[in-house]
Amino acid sequence: MSLTLEELRAMLSDLESDRVERTISESNTDKFSEAICAFSNDFPNHKLAGYLIIGAEDKTGKITELTVSDKLLKDLAAIRNSGQILPQPAMTVQKYVLPEGELAVVEVFPSPFPPVRYKGKVWIRVGPSKAIANEAEELRLSEKRAVNAKTFDVSPAFGSSLSDINIELFKLTYLPNAIDSETLAANHRDLKQQLASLRLYDLAYDCPTYAGILILGDNPKFYMQGAYVQYVQFVGTSMDTDVLNEQEFSGDLLSTMRELDSFVQKNVEQRPVRLSSLKEITVKTYPSRAIRELLNNAVMHRNYESNAPVKFYEFSDRLEIQNPGGLYGSARPDNFPNQNDYRNPIVAEALKIMGYVNKFNRGIATAQAELKTNGNPPANFTYNEPLHFGVTVYKKEIR
Repeated sequence: MSLTLEELRAMLSDLESDRVERTISESNTDKFSEAICAFSNDFPNHKLAGYLIIGAEDKTGKITELTVSDKLLKDLAAIRNSGQILPQPAMTVQKYVLPEGELAVVEVFPSPFPPVRYKGKVWIRVGPSKAIANEAEELRLSEKRAVNAKTFDVSPAFGSSLSDINIELFKLTYLPNAIDSETLAANHRDLKQQLASLRLYDLAYDCPTYAGILILGDNPKFYMQGAYVQYVQFVGTSMDTDVLNEQEFSGDLLSTMRELDSFVQKNVEQRPVRLSSLKEITVKTYPSRAIRELLNNAVMHRNYESNAPVKFYEFSDRLEIQNPGGLYGSARPDNFPNQNDYRNPIVAEALKIMGYVNKFNRGIATAQAELKTNGNPPANFTYNEPLHFGVTVYKKEIR
């Protein structure tokens, strides 16, 4: 929503407001990101947007002689998709021209899934300044999230318990990647509180969330029957031909994604191609990075309330990947693939934390670029169906 000039001037002059931060810096990404993180957490519980204003002095509100370039606006907008702030913030970036000078304004909306972290630290507003949240403040944010929880993955997995979680995987692998080392060293919370701070445990119901079961559970299929990837290799171009290979990838999501990566590189990426009765060569029929991105998307965006798995089928001329659950939220057929939304925001966060996703909303573009570089046709997507989403990748032609 655009601000009126009167509203903007009021924000510049109200030096005690906890909904406004001013700065004259043009390139301090850490400072910008910390402010966005703090406004996303909305610790004072205003349930209103916060504003980062670039081009005004913090202590006086005086507008400086800043030229708001397209590069500055793009750099600010890129913070949203960088994957450094988790869960992903909801924000807008706009340029304002006043007689005294130009301003860049980032409007940040409260997150329904706090605590929000920037590089593993939870930033909040404390009066007109920002600070790193202490344990009690984090707990308040977690309790606020429980009231706002709307997605399946943050819902409590009733009937489950702490014994369903692989504690060693959490402590040795996930936690050190999710929380910065300084905060981790000072962390004296018990295990359930640590899990809850990452939206993997519901303290109110004293059980893991579905995200916790998916990401760290010893047997996610027990609570979500479709929580696996089914790979089938067919001899020909249709499913009525013989099956050459068949494999199921299940278990905690972190191990599943690692196993899928290895499998694609060893079994799908390269194939022997017979040129004659005496000559055979090995060809990179599919770029593994492209297939990885498409599988990541399927696992990240699928509907886990469905009993159907992610289907990863290899035919003699193509690969097909299908997941239950069509486009979600603000993503629609008329704006795909430029607009994205998250059916499973905590699962998406986990994939980013563990390095399976580098930047949000870039997976499809990355896959298409990799396919083009390798000489494959562009991937074809099926996104008009309400109950499933699919992609077809054709094999590289050998001439």
